[in-house]
Amino acid sequence: MTVLLIAGSPSERSRTAALLNATGQRLAFRGAQVETLRVRDLPPQALLLADFGNPAVIRATAQVDAADIVVVATPVYKAAYSGVLKVFLDLLPQTALKGKTVLPLATGGSPHHMLALDYALRPVLQSLGAKHILPGIYATDAQVVVNPEGGYHVADDIGERLDDAVNTLVNEHLSLTNAGRFSSVPFSQVRCSV
Repeated sequence: MTVLLIAGSPSERSRTAALLNATGQRLAFRGAQVETLRVRDLPPQALLLADFGNPAVIRATAQVDAADIVVVATPVYKAAYSGVLKVFLDLLPQTALKGKTVLPLATGGSPHHMLALDYALRPVLQSLGAKHILPGIYATDAQVVVNPEGGYHVADDIGERLDDAVNTLVNEHLSLTNAGRFSSVPFSQVRCSV
């Protein structure tokens, strides 16, 4: 199972990155092959000018294509997902998420922007053909706090929601992988009639 974590934060160190990393760690623990795509690391000019032929954009698009599962994380600004994530999603082919399961994550200063996941991000993910979009996880600044060492700590309630989401992702992937396959039968149980 391959998972692509898409970091839609313009900041290198952020609550959004901490939430995404916590999700990635849980998925890796469950045996997933996890890769991270930081949109802020793509060439700004290629993003702003929609340069589909830029090598970095081509590689990023290929990463999305190769993933079984996509986790998209963004900070919420002015009741919407980040602009850097928007320009990246605009560069993806219309069917970039076809057949994929997607988990949206967001962080914001207060619970007032929680609906940005459902009313701003979810429609874009659906328009890109996502097969299944899990309920998003939104965390406030109080739920992803800076610890004394300068790192971030995800609150227990958000950690539990991440655990549930990861379990759903893994179980769904396994059921899709095993769909249409026959279970193995030991040779001693094979019966023949003539």
